[in-house]
Amino acid sequence: MAVLDTGIDRSHPAFAGMNVIENDFTGEGNGDLDGHGTHCAGTIFGQDVNGRRIGVARGVSQALIGKVIGQRNANSDILFRGLQWAAQERANIISMSLGFDFPGEVERKVQAGWPVDLATSQALEIYRGNLRLLDSLMAMFKAQAAFNAAPLVIAAAGNESRRSVNRDYKIAASLPAAADGVISVGAAGVSGPLYDIADFSNSFPHVTAPGVDVLSAWPGGTLHSIGGTSMACPHVAGVAALWWERLREARAPQLAQAVSAHLTAQARRDCFTLGFDSSDFGHGLVTAPLTA
Repeated sequence: MAVLDTGIDRSHPAFAGMNVIENDFTGEGNGDLDGHGTHCAGTIFGQDVNGRRIGVARGVSQALIGKVIGQRNANSDILFRGLQWAAQERANIISMSLGFDFPGEVERKVQAGWPVDLATSQALEIYRGNLRLLDSLMAMFKAQAAFNAAPLVIAAAGNESRRSVNRDYKIAASLPAAADGVISVGAAGVSGPLYDIADFSNSFPHVTAPGVDVLSAWPGGTLHSIGGTSMACPHVAGVAALWWERLREARAPQLAQAVSAHLTAQARRDCFTLGFDSSDFGHGLVTAPLTA
């Protein structure tokens, strides 16, 4: 399991006894000064804390933690180096709760005095360059699948939608979630016995998972609740780890593809309130394999 994020507080009780391998790509040093990466890691494989369950796949014993987002340093080159490192270290699953905010990039340039058309064109050029690189990297991973050496890559769809303003105010999944072969994840929140799609969750995800008021590990040994497709992504990564273990026991070939197929085939579409469709939740709410 690899988590590419803001790092991790490896001293947190949620990760006691785990083999945590850190690699800093930002130049700021290992550790987590933000909390985002610790929170995501806790959702994937965190052990119980004070009797409270936070981790989906608590049997994970080793994790690769790539720090690709720093307080002052985060760019595409850092992310690509992190992805390559995770693949070289033979990570089975790579979780990325991060993204390229295309509308935000345009808005920042416009506020800095750029004409709207020029700001859009420059942001689009950056987006296209990132997409080409990600698609090339994912194509390499796909080629490795024949040797059962390909990682499953999962990414947050993004948080730029504003459904509360207008039900059609939906922004499509951003990069890296929109790259070919990446499983994009939308966010859902509990609404009585069913789920709503979160106001902010970008559209056209592959699958959806809980992403509102998610309680998980936080630096300093505490727990903290936050929301976003960033919080939904590690839920899917944790469920993917459970499916990986189940299918490995069944000796399934090309595990990354097999796990991806089970994530989508077993997702539930009958648990959402009226008014949402596949453009909002994809194949549905991710579902873990049944225990024996």
